[in-house]
Amino acid sequence: MVSPAAPTGSGPWGLFFSRICVDESMIRASFFIDGFNLYHALKRLNAPHLKWADLPKLMQRQISPKSERIADIFYFSAYAYWWPDRRRRHEEYVRALESSGVEIVLGHFKRKDGKCNSCGARWDAHEEKETDVNIALCILNEAYKDTYDRAYIVSRDSDLKPAIAMVKAQFPHKEVIVVAPPNLGHATDLIQVADAKRKISTLQVEQSLFPEFVIDAGGNVVAKRPAEYNPPK
Repeated sequence: MVSPAAPTGSGPWGLFFSRICVDESMIRASFFIDGFNLYHALKRLNAPHLKWADLPKLMQRQISPKSERIADIFYFSAYAYWWPDRRRRHEEYVRALESSGVEIVLGHFKRKDGKCNSCGARWDAHEEKETDVNIALCILNEAYKDTYDRAYIVSRDSDLKPAIAMVKAQFPHKEVIVVAPPNLGHATDLIQVADAKRKISTLQVEQSLFPEFVIDAGGNVVAKRPAEYNPPK
């Protein structure tokens, strides 16, 4: 697990720009991606190959490249440990993201008892823990560290409203933009405290996929696209 306290410029685009002459007048943009919000939106599209999304490429499509540069990309999620196949695919995807410089922040699932009030049936249920807290802390921490000028929040989780409101209150010159996943609307609570809203389109995802083999700077294969995510022929 990578801490939210990673230094600015550690992401793929920040690292790239740090190696060349950077125009310091450009707006530093950081992305905070709710992995499960995005995953479930993509799942609803009934196009499994879109789950192999190259997030740096996809987030690059959300900015204005003439005036903005990506400083960091943070991805928040958790492994569904009770589903081995899903966990395997998720771990492969996380390796692909890590190789592209995305900062990974993992929470966890907690088992709880599920019960039907009508028939009395019981089952094992699981509840995701920490993701919304991790996102909120990271947004605030990076604001205090002054690693971004503009924060893009890829989520519809209304629980993030207090964190966004605090950023705006403490750092009025920083902008916060909420980004809705494909084919979903924005959370009203988030729009109320953000500066603007944007939306990821299905076409943008289609144009931003990892290749079958993800290769690192040393030429090593670090991740292979799961067969379930192969594009349609």
